[in-house]
Amino acid sequence: MLIQKLNACTEFIAGDATILRELLHPDKQPLKLNYSLAHAVVPIGQTSTPHSLKTSEVYYILSGQGEMHIDDELEIVEPGDAVYIPPNTKQFIHNCGVEPLMFICIVEPAWRKQDETVYSKEKQSGW
Repeated sequence: MLIQKLNACTEFIAGDATILRELLHPDKQPLKLNYSLAHAVVPIGQTSTPHSLKTSEVYYILSGQGEMHIDDELEIVEPGDAVYIPPNTKQFIHNCGVEPLMFICIVEPAWRKQDETVYSKEKQSGW
């Protein structure tokens, strides 16, 4: 049995500028998974850097409120929302709430650096 404690996972700044802790990843643990699972935080008033993945991704919102941007679409997200992000779509999320925006990220197949493209923040206002 593997139980991964969030506080035992190393916190780092991801390529999209979110505060991330990887919980489960088949390349880093002896697991037979086709996906990776991470916990992400966007501080109050902050925005993740626009990026795209070659793979699909799901955000499950735990706390806070955000503006989710996928290509030209914009929706408000809140706790209990699951957001499907199709492969090869430009995405970013803005914390428009009064507390840290926390969410779970599921990437399938498992996240790999070479599958991610990070765009400059200057371009984000034009989407």
